[in-house]
Amino acid sequence: MTDTGVWPPLDRAAHRRSDPQWLAEAWERAFVVVIAPDGRSLIGPAGLVLFKAAGIEGERLFLGVDDTGTPYFAVAVEPPPVDDAALKHLWEVGADLNPRHARLFAQALGLIQWHNDYRFSPMTGEPTVMEQAGWVRREANGELHFPRTDPAVIMLVHDGVAGPQGRALLGSGVLWVPTQGIRRYSTLAGFVEPGETAEAAVAREVLEEAGVHVTQMKYFGSQPHPYPRSLMLGFFALANPDEPVSIDPGELADARWFTRAEIAAVAERTSDAFRLPNRSSIAYRLITRWLAGES
Repeated sequence: MTDTGVWPPLDRAAHRRSDPQWLAEAWERAFVVVIAPDGRSLIGPAGLVLFKAAGIEGERLFLGVDDTGTPYFAVAVEPPPVDDAALKHLWEVGADLNPRHARLFAQALGLIQWHNDYRFSPMTGEPTVMEQAGWVRREANGELHFPRTDPAVIMLVHDGVAGPQGRALLGSGVLWVPTQGIRRYSTLAGFVEPGETAEAAVAREVLEEAGVHVTQMKYFGSQPHPYPRSLMLGFFALANPDEPVSIDPGELADARWFTRAEIAAVAERTSDAFRLPNRSSIAYRLITRWLAGES
């Protein structure tokens, strides 16, 4: 899901969301991202399978228009079968999709998951109604709910040492089941709490999860993470590897310092000592940037 390439982002065209006549006309010439009930979409040899609107039933969520004026919608329904295509999760294929397909998949999935959570009022339990082409849900009393995006931080903690003996702190989540006895390790992460800056969240999460104090936090970039509705804010941070690691057993099964040489060997597949995060993740990008000395 690296956001580079020749495809510019969609114009989300928010002014069209309240224009039912335009939306009805746009639907007739639109491409549709179809998301199955389990969050997967059809992926074929050319990437994300986009359908024409004819025959696609369900709530129409307007995503935007591309640079040619072509509209895009999302619908939550079981996709029709397509030859040479299979249902895949975004995390499985995000790194291999072109930027437009990755963005479309992420936007559609995040918006659909928000609708699934807000079909009933959190205050009264009464049904809510979709409005503005999927960007509002209205309660019976007129109160409006808008799509939620929850900020989270994800950080590569390292010792600042160049070369193969430089070290980074990686953790293994308690819910991550080892594959053939090989455990996965990734960067630490956590949600930003109310009244907290992203930088404060970085320091708090590392201390809570691994018992380590960090300094010199440096922003790296962000990535939409629709599981269900997060925005991952990536950081690098420095720490002293001589400080004892003390994990939170409710979050991590293990956390330890690895050398650049050890991590590089796993990234280059010359070692299977442990596994790294999925290539589509910002965690993987943080790790590979650090491996290249760009932290």
